[in-house]
Amino acid sequence: MISFYFTRDGKWRRVTSPWELEGEEFSFLPWEGKNLGEKIDIYFPLLHGPFGEDGTVQGLLELAGVPYVGSGVMGSALGMDKSYMKMAFERAGLPVVKYTVFKKWEKIPLEKIKGEFSPPVFVKPANLGSSVGITKVKEWSQLEGALEEAFSHDYKILVEQGLSAREIECSVIGNEKPEASLPGEVIPYREFYDYRDKYIEGKTKFKIPAELPVKIQEKIRGYAIRAFQAVEAWGFARVDFFLRGEEVFVNEINTIPGFTEISMFPKLWGVSGLDFPSLVDRLVKLGFERWEKWRRRG
Repeated sequence: MISFYFTRDGKWRRVTSPWELEGEEFSFLPWEGKNLGEKIDIYFPLLHGPFGEDGTVQGLLELAGVPYVGSGVMGSALGMDKSYMKMAFERAGLPVVKYTVFKKWEKIPLEKIKGEFSPPVFVKPANLGSSVGITKVKEWSQLEGALEEAFSHDYKILVEQGLSAREIECSVIGNEKPEASLPGEVIPYREFYDYRDKYIEGKTKFKIPAELPVKIQEKIRGYAIRAFQAVEAWGFARVDFFLRGEEVFVNEINTIPGFTEISMFPKLWGVSGLDFPSLVDRLVKLGFERWEKWRRRG
């Protein structure tokens, strides 16, 4: 048996037993303490998908006792798991598209799905990003193949009712008092904004900001802030919506959205009055602010 003791400032000690707590302190981060040229003040996770956006890296950084930018373990995990994310949205009174959740070991009631939904439906893994594993089912003959594809990526999947709707996105920054940007619109080249178009072809068009009545703009911005708070996000996120007429549905939240200078998240803040360097500076300050509050929580 090997025993480790955690100090109050996040350092680790290898000790001889739980009753003998003396030993040399070290950081849990494997790269900490090596010659990187300068002291690291704060970490800025910009990883997508499992093991980056789902709370695992955030938990590592918290175990190491170092400050970082963005959501903590809870917000990151909820932002990755689409089933619990939607439950959090519903609990907050936010409108979501009709959906149901299945696990791999369950018997999937195909006839019940066909009775409760109408084509098209989307079948997607619960815990992946970048539209990986998602199928748009336009005919019920495609359903079983779509379920198999989604289950090849995750043990838990969602079936969601498809809508004929506009795709709207809104960026959020802040901690206890988050702010929302002007909304933007995604105009997919294909039937939906899929992995191939996101990362290979790039033919989807964007309208930044979206052409929307002020009333709808404000509703979307208000919903974005409520979605951010519903999952206990911190720092920054992008919230995606469906707009059907004047009906607004919250689709999902991305707690680590795309962050290049041409990505939707910074572009929305650009048209909202916050340029890229100022945005990065603001997020770093929010990371330090959250870290100080986290350290004092006890």
